[in-house]
This record gives sequence, C-alpha cells and structure tokens, in this order.
Amino acid sequence: MSHPLGGNALENFETFFANDEVAEESSDLSIIDKIKTFDGFGEKTQAYTANGIQYFVNEYWTSGQRKAHSIHEVSYRACFKPQLPEFFIRRLTNPGDVVLDPFMGRGTTPVEAHLLGRKATGNDINPLSVMLTRPRLNVPSYDQVQLALAEVDWERNVEVRKDLEAFYHPETLRRLCVLREHLLKHAPLDKSAPDPAIDWIRMIAINRLTGHSAGFFSVYSLPPNQAVSVERQLRINEKRRQIPPLRDLTSIILKKTRSLLRSGVPKTACASDLLVGAAHDLKGIPDGSVALTVTSPPFLDVVQYADDNWLRCWFAGINTTAVEISMHKTEEAWQDMVHQVLKEQARVLRRGGHVAFEVGEVRNGRVLLEEAVWRAADGLPFERLGVMVNQQEFTKTANCWGVGNNAKGTNTNRIVLLKRR
Repeated sequence: MSHPLGGNALENFETFFANDEVAEESSDLSIIDKIKTFDGFGEKTQAYTANGIQYFVNEYWTSGQRKAHSIHEVSYRACFKPQLPEFFIRRLTNPGDVVLDPFMGRGTTPVEAHLLGRKATGNDINPLSVMLTRPRLNVPSYDQVQLALAEVDWERNVEVRKDLEAFYHPETLRRLCVLREHLLKHAPLDKSAPDPAIDWIRMIAINRLTGHSAGFFSVYSLPPNQAVSVERQLRINEKRRQIPPLRDLTSIILKKTRSLLRSGVPKTACASDLLVGAAHDLKGIPDGSVALTVTSPPFLDVVQYADDNWLRCWFAGINTTAVEISMHKTEEAWQDMVHQVLKEQARVLRRGGHVAFEVGEVRNGRVLLEEAVWRAADGLPFERLGVMVNQQEFTKTANCWGVGNNAKGTNTNRIVLLKRR
C-alpha cells in the first residue's frame, strides 16, 4: 500500500533533516564577520552607517533558495519566513541549545529550532499561538489523524451560532460547531499536553476557517489568514452573488495534513517549552539558559491582531477580551515596551548569547523602528552589533491587498543584532 504522503516523502525528510545537521559556519568568526562576508546569492554585503548605527544590506535569504519544511505552512498575519530564524540558528547555536521567541505568533522560530535539533522555546500573550505551534513540535501520523476524526460524533445536536452562516453553509456550520465542542472537551485550554492527533486537528481547523478557495471551510473570503467581520462578509457575498457551499470538513483537514507533511513527519528532537504570557515576564525560563532569541514584536498599531483572529479565537474557545495584546500608538510607547522586553532578555540569555530582533519596515519607511530598538537597549548588558537588512520580494498576502513591490508595506527585513555581555 502506498503511503498517503507519497512514496518518497519520508525519505525526502530524512535528507532534509540530515542536511540541517551540517553546520554552515564552523569557524570562530563573529556573526557580523559572517554577515559582512556573506555572498550566498552572488552579491557582496553593502555596509554603511546612519545615525550612529551600522547597517549591512544584502539578500541573505530568498524565495529562490531551498524551500523550508512544509510544516511551516500555517497562515498567520505579519509572520516572517522560516529562512530568517534558520539563518541565525545555524550560525549562532549548536544542537541542543535553547532558541527562544517571546512573540512567537504562528511559531516559526520554535518550529525551525525544533527541525534543526535545538530546544524550541516560545511565548505569546495569545493562547492561540500555542495551539498553532505545539502540534508541529509533536506531530501525529496521518493515520492517527484519520482515526481521531472518525471518533467525532458528527450527527450530535449542538448549539449553532447562526450569524456565522455569512461564512458557512448551514450544515457545514453545524458540523463545525460539533467539531468545536469535541475539541474543547478532549483538548481543553488548560490541558498542557493533549492527544497529538486532537491537537493537530484543532490547528488545521483553525487554519481552514475562512479563505478564498474550496480548501477552506467557508465561502470565498479574503484575505485567507484572517477573518473579516460578519457584516463585511455579508457585503462580499452580496457583491459576488455567492451562497456558502457545503464543505466536507474531514476531507479538507486530511488534505491540509497531507500538504503539511509532504516533506515528511519531523522527528521528535529536544524537549520544547511553550508559554502564554507577557514577553517582558517570562516565568519558567531560567536565568542564563537561552542561547539565541529570534523574534518580531507587534509593530505599533499597524496590525489589528485581535480583529484579525476573532473567528479563530471563537473556535478555540479563547476570550479575546482577556488577551492583552500590545497596541502602541506612539513610537515612544513602543520603545518603552521593547526596553522592558530586552530587560527580560538580558535575564534569560546566557553570556555571549544573541538577540535577532526583526522590525520590518512600517509606514512606508517613514518610521525606522530599528532606531527605537537601538535606543531601547541603552543601559542594558548588550553589545549593539548593527542592523542587518535583508531585501526581499513581497509575499502573496501583500499582493492580496494590492501592494506593489517597493511601494507600501514591508519591503525589507530589518533585524537589530544584540549580543549579551
């Protein structure tokens, strides 16, 4: 019998994982020396100084290089590519080291750390982040997912939230509510280690709630990684003259499972540690235990995380009013938040450990958040090494909004590099 993931999927993953074990940089060069001499895509790094900060500009990772593991393909707004944490994990850590993201979002840094044999450690103020990350650190088999779906009593009577018929066919919505109750019963929010297959199904369902194709539970809706309001969806339906079609939840979940696992089922490597709480108060992470932090915080008030994730939080049973997501309207307030976060990083990082603090580019480049991070490190035991700028093309999400390259949105990754003294 052929494997549902394809005959050579597991073999391909063995090759992928073996390649990750090969250190790209075995010399004792500092990270800045490695960045200065980087020419992986044929171009030399360009260095310049502005406002007392040294910048290093190049294309350090690109959509043209080896693709990341398919298990990363869980949508979440304002997330960075896996190649970003990979770049630093390979050069600044060894297998078994602790790699942290205190604003983990969809979990890109912990998942990449796990794939590279490091101890994945993450934190986020929203419990939704744990639900998106934890299943990919303890992956069930395809057969386990099938069996877990077969245990759902799809015909039971449940209370249905009728306003959501703006998104779903009535029968699809009824079955979605059945699945929601089943998951809340068998994997409640306060359960730290639910059955891996149940945990996985919830992650997939959260990511298939709304979208623009038959691969989602909903009628056509955009963008695919966040939910518009009920009122907005009704307007979309009227404009497009569309009625939500009947969807097969089981088939959609299994199809997405096959897609996520097409690179193979990742091995369980080092233990992981995922926390829910404020990034400036990382209870449970010992002093001096972290080798590397790769993170990206909320950028001022440009992304409405609560509004984007309202439907996901409903499905997961999360009370959004109790989730205190930071929204800073001024650069000064944002800088103060970063200072508190870096103060906590100084506690958890070991001496010689590093922070790669990604701030992207906001407000069409008029606000340079790297300068705020630079100032936020004042008075803390960090050596400020410089700002690494990775020039990149736009993502599909940006194009969904009609954003052109070098116009609006995020044109570059801008990463402030700090070293713990």
